Amino acid sequence: MSDDTAVQRHLIRYSGGGAFSPGIIDRAAGSSVFTEDGRELLDFTSGQMSAILGHAHPEIVATVREQVGRLDHVYSGMLSRPVLELARRLAGTLPEPLDKAVLLTTGAEANEAALRMAKLVTGGHEVVSFARSWHGMTQAAASATYSAGRVGYGPGASGNFALPVPDSFRPGIVDADGNLDWRRQLDLGFELIDAQSVGSLAACLVEPILSSGGVVDLPPGYLAALRDKCHERGMLLILDEAQTGLCRTGDWYAFERDGVVPDILTLSKTLGAGLPLAAVLTSAEIEQRAHDRGFLFFTTHVNDPLPAAVGNAVLDVLARDRLDLRARELGDRLRSGLAELSERHEVIGDVRGRGLLIGMELTGDPDSAGNADAPGNADEPRNADEMGAAVTRRCAELGLHMNIVQLPGMGGTFRIAPPLTATESEIDRSLAILDTALKDLPG
Repeated sequence: MSDDTAVQRHLIRYSGGGAFSPGIIDRAAGSSVFTEDGRELLDFTSGQMSAILGHAHPEIVATVREQVGRLDHVYSGMLSRPVLELARRLAGTLPEPLDKAVLLTTGAEANEAALRMAKLVTGGHEVVSFARSWHGMTQAAASATYSAGRVGYGPGASGNFALPVPDSFRPGIVDADGNLDWRRQLDLGFELIDAQSVGSLAACLVEPILSSGGVVDLPPGYLAALRDKCHERGMLLILDEAQTGLCRTGDWYAFERDGVVPDILTLSKTLGAGLPLAAVLTSAEIEQRAHDRGFLFFTTHVNDPLPAAVGNAVLDVLARDRLDLRARELGDRLRSGLAELSERHEVIGDVRGRGLLIGMELTGDPDSAGNADAPGNADEPRNADEMGAAVTRRCAELGLHMNIVQLPGMGGTFRIAPPLTATESEIDRSLAILDTALKDLPG
């Protein structure tokens, strides 16, 4: 039976209509994955935005080998040394009062736990998140996800409200100079939420940089204003740093830029460097209130020792190798290269992001930048989704994988997230491949 036949006959397709990437991946090392037929692909999606230390990092490999032979999994009520150590060390990377942690497996699971805790502590059930959010595919997380996956599945959890995205490139509300008026947009957003709320607001769950939403960095000052809106209403602010946490943006955590400490923080992806590891962190006060009310989130793999040991190894490498600074340096190199490409290729409408989480948006009309109606403009010579798909395919043929998820309406926005261990030459090689792929776009 051929591979294509096996795929068609035996695999459930789970990416919303998108096909599997061509080829069968045989192995991975550093910044590259290798197919069974010997092709090399620069993996500038870091797996699923997770392998921040690259693939098969020797210290991660050694940790897994040692730990799996010593203690891999125990009853969920038992504790192990790697779990205690990782909880302590995570708290040490964070500002007060985030000093209590629970270790889980995926970002969706972490967001489920965070929302469950917020609802129990506040007594409310209503949740606010951005209109282009992605927080996971499980019940509460999916109900707070608006970028995809809502049509056809019946009603989500009651009491979920969408907040407009403060997108500076395509602003919905502008000031007298034509720039995003995020304060007015935020005020109007909460006016609508207040009008719909039944008085049971519990939490606001957001990313400090919307990733699936198009690599939209919240404007300076926005996060503090959002926190104030939440606290005025008795809500908890939950920050989802699954993709932005642990040095990827050039800081250990993206919220550090704004000096805003969330009530609850969720981590995943980067914490396990490709292995399933997530965390929820909060204050002793919130944890105590949740405990007093019988907080329950007892799962098969909560506080497992094997992934916790990997998390400790990740923290070792991040701190020792100063990968926060490395992310800034490589990010500057990548953004500068993309800016140069934008001067040669009019289809590049915007380059944005922080550190090694970079967004590049293609637009069929070079005059459409800042025009919120541009994606639907019938006069565009080419559809951005189609261009994004064509560039993605050509990059893959040339040895680069970097457009992580092509959601409908977002296929022209590339999310580029190389490993923090990538080299300057690999950054330059990716830019050369992208340049060729853009040149090869059908005219």
